[in-house]
Parts: sequence; structure tokens; C-alpha cells
Amino acid sequence: MSSARSILVTGGTGSFGQKCIATLLTDPEVKRIVIYSRDELKQFEMGQKFTDPRLRYFIGDVRDKDRLQRALEGVDTVIHAAALKQVPAAEYNPMEFIKTNVLGAENLIEACLDNDVQNVVALSTDKAAAPINLYGATKLCSDKLFIAANNVRGDRKIKFSVVRYGNVMGSRGSVIPFFLDKRKTGVLPITDPEMTRFNITLEEGVELVMHALKHAIGGEIFVPKIPSYRITDVAEAIGPECEKPVVGIRPGEKIHEEMVTSTDALQTISTDKHYIIVPNKHRQPLEVTIKAFCDHHGATPVSSGLAYNSGTNTEWMTVEEIRKLIQSHVDPTFTV
Repeated sequence: MSSARSILVTGGTGSFGQKCIATLLTDPEVKRIVIYSRDELKQFEMGQKFTDPRLRYFIGDVRDKDRLQRALEGVDTVIHAAALKQVPAAEYNPMEFIKTNVLGAENLIEACLDNDVQNVVALSTDKAAAPINLYGATKLCSDKLFIAANNVRGDRKIKFSVVRYGNVMGSRGSVIPFFLDKRKTGVLPITDPEMTRFNITLEEGVELVMHALKHAIGGEIFVPKIPSYRITDVAEAIGPECEKPVVGIRPGEKIHEEMVTSTDALQTISTDKHYIIVPNKHRQPLEVTIKAFCDHHGATPVSSGLAYNSGTNTEWMTVEEIRKLIQSHVDPTFTV
């Protein structure tokens, strides 16, 4: 994976956090994993599921810099998954999202700089690209903070990078568990029949973080090349017999998501499996930066004007593929 020995995972009790920690525990070189989150019940429940003596449970909030300072003592690697994420809730409670997603990110960065942390990977979202909602805007701010943190590391060996990906299949609050529950009523509400989203499994999300931990040199935003799905195909996969009324998009939603905008393309490089948005460094020509990152990652610059959009993606999931992934990654008992 990397040279990580002592790892802190913020938001470690969430869907991603639990899958990530299960993966980390397979590495005998990992000596300690600190699970940092706010919910004592989730920590208790996770403690029943994971009994490995290398785990440590810290109750704390990323809004609390002093608690972060204490939790980071002796930690060399940080995976930042903590965030408020629900789009409608962000539209209604904007300052709460700013406090957690933006100010919390800055607290974590400063605490990492103060504690000899060496490697930090922050999780982002497709909604941070050309954001139209408050949640996406806060995650864009967070991304900018983590990338800019590389400018102030001085002689420290720390590096900061970001991973950005689409909807995680089966994660709490996402469309597939919602539709699986709604199927019982015989009605699957469709926001807009044209709507598309990128799809990634939890396992693939964890693999991307591990890739960033191992290969980042600092300043990258890693974007995986993943398939899209149509919301109507998800509904058909889950409840072909259900009514599917169109109810309209929620506040702050897009019809299509994108992870690399045409403006981002100016500083984006491509490998077989990823796009990588590289930093536009102060007082260094962009072409010099692009060459350095291309050389390191074995990548090539993308074509001018490229936009990686869920609606114009070249790779699509079929109804049958969606069903198989639900069975293998969300609900083994699922049948149509």
C-alpha cells in the first residue's frame, strides 16, 4: 500500500471508512489505525464488528482543532473522509456545512503540519467540479485547501493529495438503497428521466485512495475512469414492475455530474485508469509542472477542451450489470 504505519481516518465509521479500515487491517505493516468520528453509537457498533487490537476509537469533530492535535500524535498517514454530504441539507443549513467541510479541512491541515504527518489523502466528490450547490462548493473549497497546503509545508516531508469520484454504490443515503427501500411501496420516484451519474463501488473507492497514498507526490486530484448509469436504468434494475413518477430534481441537483471540466483540462493528465488534475504552481510555468507530473505518473496531457461528464461518458452500465453489482456489493439477497 504505502509506508504507512500509524493511520488516522476521519469519518472512519461511515460506509467508506469501514471498507477502508477493513482493507488497511489486511496489511501487517500497519501498526495502529485511529478512527476519528463524532458518533459514539457508530463507534460502539463498529467495535463489535472489528476487534483487531490495532484499532483506536477517538470521539471528536473536525471542527475541534485541539482534539485533532491530540488524535494525530504519532500518526504518519491521514485519510480524510469526514464531511457533511446531503445536498438538500446543505441548501437549508449552509453554515453547518461550511464549518465541517471547509473550516474542518483547514483544522486538519494545520494539525497535520504540526504533527509530523507525512501523507494526507482527502476524499472529494464529483459535485466539487463546477459546483452549483452548497455541498459541492464546500468540497471545492476543501480540495483547494488541501492542494494549496503543499505550498506551506516548508522542509516537512508531508504531501497532500485529493481523490475525486462519483456516487458510491450502496453507500448510506445514495439512490440504490433508497430505491431498494421504496420498492416495497411499489413506487420509485424519478427526479428527472435524463439524469445520469458516475458509479463507483466502495472497493474501487478504497483502491483509489490506496493508489494516491502510494503514488502521489503532492498536489494531485486523482479522478478514476469509471462508468455512468442512467437513473431510469437503476429504477428498471431494481423495480421493473414499480410505478416511476417524475417528481423533479431537488434543490442544488444537476442533471449530469462532471469530474473534470473543460477548464480543468488545461492542467489535467491521463493514465490508463485515471485523470489527474495537477496544481498550477506559483511562479512555475504550467508546462513545466505538467511534464514533471507526467514523468512521475507515466501520463500524457489530455486534449484541450476535454470534459469528463456523466452524460457524455463513453462507458455505461446496463440494467443487468446494475443488478449484478447490487447483488455483489449492496444486497446479496436482491432479486427481481
